Amino acid sequence: MTAVAASPALWALVGATGTGKTALSLDLVEALAARGRSAEIVNADAMQLYRGMDIGTAKLPVSDRRGIPHHLFDVLDVTDDAAVAWYQDAARAAITDIHDRGSDAVLVGGSGLYVSSVLFDFRFPPRDAEVRARLEAELEEHGPGPLFERLRIADPAAAERMDSRNGRRIVRALEVLEQGSETHGATLPDEPVLWHPETRIVGVGVPREELVGRLDERVEGMWRDGLLDEVVALRERGLEHGLTARRAIGYAQALAQLRGELAEREAIAQTQQLTRRYARRQVSWFKRYADVTWVGPGHPGTQLLEESA
Repeated sequence: MTAVAASPALWALVGATGTGKTALSLDLVEALAARGRSAEIVNADAMQLYRGMDIGTAKLPVSDRRGIPHHLFDVLDVTDDAAVAWYQDAARAAITDIHDRGSDAVLVGGSGLYVSSVLFDFRFPPRDAEVRARLEAELEEHGPGPLFERLRIADPAAAERMDSRNGRRIVRALEVLEQGSETHGATLPDEPVLWHPETRIVGVGVPREELVGRLDERVEGMWRDGLLDEVVALRERGLEHGLTARRAIGYAQALAQLRGELAEREAIAQTQQLTRRYARRQVSWFKRYADVTWVGPGHPGTQLLEESA
């Protein structure tokens, strides 16, 4: 039997939504426990940070977590802004605490920039609340198109890497540029340096045709499982006033359905389309990582330990 490292390790389970990262994280922790090492899980899904956003994010219920400690789930209200720089500090603090207890940390999620901010030597430029508020007002009034065109002229390289519909990221890029930076810079470095030396990155991949079916069925299941009721409850807690949470895929469409702007089938179809597009971006992001062990869904945690030794 291959021995695991003596010093606490940082495991990162990455990949597109719907590929089985959560199930593998639980199996990996139990496989480590069978070898005498404790481990705890740290969330790297931006939307699972929010309290009450459960069905639409496929958040694992506490009752299904097998008694394994989970961190950075349900730590924000839907009216809070989830900033990557804040998350980087919070996730690294959680991982450091876990390591100080002598346990491995298992970072799990598909939010590419969030994952990268933890794994690699990322440094974020400062924020300017006044500039950001002005840009967000423009976004609300005119949509992302004019702002993206401004970014394309000011920083073509950043614009080329960015989704032209992602208003929040466009606002952040323009905010940084207005503070005097030459470029947005919030991308994976050309030669990334690991933050923690004992890092093992595992990608969970599914063939595209199979993944499309998985994702479409997942969205159908969200509506069957009561996403609309969840969104009704979240509206009472201020969902429509949250800059980040209300734009989440599925939640934005459910809100539009509740307002009568979309029929249910339209809301579901739009969510499926956006989810497929998001999954493609996730795959592209993580394919750029070096030294990744790629596995399929249902990969045994014990076998993963052998392969990562």
